Amino acid sequence: MKITLVQTDIAWENKQANYDHYELLLQDLGGKTDVVILPEMFNTGFSMNCDELAESMNGETMKWMRKITSMSGFGMIGSFIASEKGKYYNRLVFMKPEGDYITYDKGHLFRMEKENMYYTKGNKPVIDSFREWNFSLQVCYDLRFPVWSRNVENCYDILVYIANWPKSRRNVWNTLLLARAIENQCFVVGVNRIGKDGNGIDYCGDSVIIDPMGRIVAQTIMDAGEVITHTISLDELMLFREKFPVWIDADKFILVSD
Repeated sequence: MKITLVQTDIAWENKQANYDHYELLLQDLGGKTDVVILPEMFNTGFSMNCDELAESMNGETMKWMRKITSMSGFGMIGSFIASEKGKYYNRLVFMKPEGDYITYDKGHLFRMEKENMYYTKGNKPVIDSFREWNFSLQVCYDLRFPVWSRNVENCYDILVYIANWPKSRRNVWNTLLLARAIENQCFVVGVNRIGKDGNGIDYCGDSVIIDPMGRIVAQTIMDAGEVITHTISLDELMLFREKFPVWIDADKFILVSD
């Protein structure tokens, strides 16, 4: 599978500027990748301005994602501010080129920036299949909670984290991504933004693909806008799990979400 990481600055609360920018970045990727992964809240930045920026599932962001994927033939992962039944969600969407999609609502809301005061959290992890691979879909702060991503009986192959993760905590980001790959015997993909947001917070990227042995197989340049594509092998993953079956000895547990 060919996975494309899009590491870029995000125009603060300016959806059209961001759509236009992504279209330029992605215009030559048709037929050259399977999945394009964008940062968290890719069209607004990490904003708490829900009342003005939230959209329904029939809004402009969903229409834009469907347009790009149908034209280009790849899947796309990114999150935006969604509104549903009077509540707001930091909602990840995995849009497929055929027009179908799956959603995941961020399960751990970042209280240090008061995200928990504006958004409703999701109540379960989400796993989705695409082109013979199983994806676990997660968002930013979820990375700190290993039980949430536990790969029970190898139920997924790729663990995706999309983020607006500040530069000041980049060591945590880099360390935990490696840990999640090793402990879950899976590929981990982390996509983070760069630049400075409307709250003055700096981001440096560190977008990466890590293999099940904890080796970095693709990595962006710190603080640079980049679009990189890397191919990973499902056969190699299955062979590693067969030769080194740590998952068989994993502790049993029951996940309870309040």
